[in-house]
Amino acid sequence: MSSRSSSPTLGVSAPSSSNTTPASSTSSTDASTSSGESLRFKANFPVSPVPPNPLGEGRYIRTAAALIIGDEILNGKTMDSNSHVFALFCFQHGIDLKRIEVIPDDEGEIIEAARRLSSKFDLVITSGGIGPTHDDITYASLAKAFDTPLVHHPETIRRMKIMNKHRKWATLQNEEQKTATLRMALFPESAEVIFVHPEMWVPVVRLNGNLCIFPGVPGLFQGMLHSLADFIPLPPKSERPSRIQIFTERAESLIAPYLTRLQERLRPHNIQVGSYPVLYKGVFVSLIGRDLAPTNGEAKGAHACLTEIAKEVEREIGGTALTEEEVWQKKLAVEGSARRPGSPVGLLKLEQETTSDGATTAVESGKERVGVKASL
Repeated sequence: MSSRSSSPTLGVSAPSSSNTTPASSTSSTDASTSSGESLRFKANFPVSPVPPNPLGEGRYIRTAAALIIGDEILNGKTMDSNSHVFALFCFQHGIDLKRIEVIPDDEGEIIEAARRLSSKFDLVITSGGIGPTHDDITYASLAKAFDTPLVHHPETIRRMKIMNKHRKWATLQNEEQKTATLRMALFPESAEVIFVHPEMWVPVVRLNGNLCIFPGVPGLFQGMLHSLADFIPLPPKSERPSRIQIFTERAESLIAPYLTRLQERLRPHNIQVGSYPVLYKGVFVSLIGRDLAPTNGEAKGAHACLTEIAKEVEREIGGTALTEEEVWQKKLAVEGSARRPGSPVGLLKLEQETTSDGATTAVESGKERVGVKASL
């Protein structure tokens, strides 16, 4: 599940500086843990070829939904960060994220939500429930949702075994434990299996052409999601929106009438106006839209330029437009936050967690290295 402690069977290693993926090759580097295992095993598996566009040639993803699965999210044991990562991913790529749903580890709930979301949106991701324990039921539930049996995937098993043969605990498993481990390669038969990262044995499993199944471990989820970008039909850059944020120290009630009129004026131009107060400090006003050049048939003055609108807002509310970095610095200052949420560094600086076997896995981005609990 998302971060519950279970058998440490994840195959993740420190990424190399190259994005090339030649035929599978491996090397190992010693790194001691409390159990004395050698964990820093470096794999270089070939990634999958880019599959055909499930939406049809020339079409691209416009809408998306996230299905977060796990009792531990709903009972407060674990804080979900994967939906936030996915929201940022969608915004950055010009995808309209329409839904984020959190449901328990319940077969009926998973089946209903998966069918409904997959029928309505171009891209659906699930997070959590693909580990080796009794409550990891995502693969089995989704197989029922789309009327397909479960089958073991030989290539996933092969990659898993390559990673696990360097782990002492894996050599000590009895038959029952081995069977539990292989559940993580038990996929819906009709699914596509897409290996998106050269140093992970865990693939993205795609059902119904648009439902992608991810692990719940935040570090893995983020790495696999961003790697998936090369395998799916993302919108062109011209479809990606811009966001400008203006901060004012005025009370929200004082600027509300102007913002109401502004939104009415900008609605035909598909520019969204948002107001987000910080208690006793001021208000962030957000403008989101695509700053496109006017068309030939557009009347003079009819085109709404996002940057020009931002200058108007600055004047009207007595505010200042900020860069993304300045926004987060401002929020850190006024809210006293310990870490910038949603940033690459903030998301990867997870506290190192050790499983009951004393084994951790590692993912690395740039200079940031973190340990993540080895469960799915």
